[in-house]
Amino acid sequence: MHTVKLLIHLVENNQVLVYFVIFLGLVVEGEVTLIATGVLVHLGALPIWSALAVVLSGGFTKTFLGYYLGMVIHDKWSHVKFFKFFEKRVRLIAPKFKEKPFWSIFISKFIMSANTIMILFSGFERIPFRRYLKAEISATLLWGPGLIALGYFFSYTALHISREISRFTLVV
Repeated sequence: MHTVKLLIHLVENNQVLVYFVIFLGLVVEGEVTLIATGVLVHLGALPIWSALAVVLSGGFTKTFLGYYLGMVIHDKWSHVKFFKFFEKRVRLIAPKFKEKPFWSIFISKFIMSANTIMILFSGFERIPFRRYLKAEISATLLWGPGLIALGYFFSYTALHISREISRFTLVV
C-alpha cells in the first residue's frame, strides 16, 4: 500500500506544478484547495510561508478578476434575462448591498461559493472599488490562513488514524 511518504515525495519533486494548481484552485474555487494546502504544509511537503504567499496571491487575483468580470457582464449583458433574474435573486439575499456592501462581501468569503457571486455582483453593481477592496482584502487575510490551519488540523488528526494514503485521504 502507498503511504503518505509517497504523497510528500511527489509534492516535493513537483513543487512548481503544485503551486500552480493551488493558485488556479483558489481563483476557481478556494475552500477545498486551502484545506489541501494545509494538509501538505502539515506533512512537510510545502513550506508554510511560500504556500501562504501563493494562497494570498491567488485570492487577490480572484478579487481583481472577478470584479472586472462583473463590470464586463454589466456593460455587455445586463439586459439579458438570465442576468436580470440573477440580479433580482442577489438583491433578495442582500437587500442593502448597494448602500452597505462591506459586510455582505466580507461574510460571503466564509460561505462556500457565495464569495464568487458577491465578487461578480460587486463589479456588476460598480461598488466603489476602495470599499470593495477593503472588504475583500480583510476577509482574504482571515480566510486563507484560517482554512490552511483547518487543513493542518485535519491532517494532524488523520495521521494519528492512518498513514496509508487511501485511509488518510478519507479521514481528511
